[in-house]
Parts: sequence; structure tokens; C-alpha cells
Amino acid sequence: MKLSRVAVATIASASLALVACQPKTESVEKAQTEKAAEAKEFNTEAEKQAYALGASMGLYINNRKTEYDKFAMELDTEAALQGFKDGVADEVIYAPEELQAIAQAADASFREKQAEQGNAQAEQNLAEGQAYLAENAQKEGVMTTESGLQYEVLEEGDGPKPSAEDTVKVHYEGRLLDGTVFDSSYARDEPAVFPLSRVIAGWTEGVQLMQEGAKYRFHIKPELAYGNRATGKITRNSTLVFDVELLEVVSDNASE
Repeated sequence: MKLSRVAVATIASASLALVACQPKTESVEKAQTEKAAEAKEFNTEAEKQAYALGASMGLYINNRKTEYDKFAMELDTEAALQGFKDGVADEVIYAPEELQAIAQAADASFREKQAEQGNAQAEQNLAEGQAYLAENAQKEGVMTTESGLQYEVLEEGDGPKPSAEDTVKVHYEGRLLDGTVFDSSYARDEPAVFPLSRVIAGWTEGVQLMQEGAKYRFHIKPELAYGNRATGKITRNSTLVFDVELLEVVSDNASE
């Protein structure tokens, strides 16, 4: 059963792109280096390109299996290998429409498992965050605003306060409740500069409480952070903790 050249090219391009985006562990890199030393030498560009195409498809399947394993789903690599061989030999046992339907069903099942895990994580995050904030609110030095933002004054400043329309220069570190640092200007050794109107609501509100030179710690509930959205290491409904140092009010609209 012949597949169109467009379909083959699309599959190949997708495999190459997806493999390029996959992070490599030290053990994987070491194994690949050792295998490369033992591998057959490919002298012509055509040989190298053909090998790269086949290897990229194989690595894509391996990476996909790793993702399936996270959700206790099975990906039969022997069947995948047979499918690759049948495709090369032009002996695919399913019609193109059937292949597409099977692939779509597999993707739908994978997305469903992802959604289930995401929903469970979001519920857990919400419960843990509520418990954390309830306990944290009772601690000495922790203040809670009307919106539910909690903050502590680590160091007080003596400069101007910004407004919501101002741009500020800050140093900061953001952490999850388990202590994981997901962002830090300190680690980059470079302060951040941004308008207060373009950050999460907890920041917009909290930084306005600060005077230039101050350092505060904010405990931000999901509704004032990223809510039900996930971004990077931040999963849905995460409560966030930020240490923020207001270095400078870059534009002080209140004084204009």
C-alpha cells in the first residue's frame, strides 16, 4: 500500500523535529557516543542522510514510548519496527485512511490520559495550596490583603512606591510549595525590568505595596497567579512563593 510522497515527507519532518526537541540525559548521550564508535562508517552524504532519517524515526518512537510509560500506556516497539519495515518495503497492511484513523485514535487516547493526570494534579495543587495558605496566614509577620494575597516584609525600603502603570526593576526568585525554583533573576545575575500591568495579578498588587529598596515575600494563590493554566514547571492551580526585591521604579507616573 503506497503512501503519498507528501505523507512520507511529513512523517519524516515531524520525526526529525520532535527528536530535536527531546532533552538528552547524560546516560543517553554516553550510550550514543559508545554506539557511534562501534557503528558502521557512512562515507557518502546519501548514506548519512538515510541513516539520519531512519535513526530519527527510531528515536521518535523511543521517546514516544517514554511518554506512554508515564501514563501506564503500552507502545509495542516490535509492532512499530514491523510497521517501519513494511513501509520501506511498500507492504503496509492498512489503507492510508485506516492508518490515519488509528493514529488519531492513539493521539486521542494519549491526550485523554494527559488530561486525566492534569486534572488530578490540579485538584491536588488546589487542596495543598489552600491548606498551605490557611496555615501560613497564622504565622507572625504574614499579612493578608483583601484579595487574599499574603506577604511578608523581609526588608523595608525608603524610596517611592510604584503604581500599576509603572515599570519596575526587580530581583526575584519564584518557588513552588515543594521548594522547586522555577524562575530566578538572581540565578541569571540580571535584574528583570517590566511594566506592572503585564504580570500576574499577585505581582501587580504586591509590588505596589513596596517602597524602592524593599524586599518582600509573596505567597500567591492560583487565582492571583496562573490559575488553571500550566506553564513550564508550574502546573495548574499552583500556589506560588516569590521573594521580590524592588531595585528601582524605572518610570514613576505618580510623580509626573
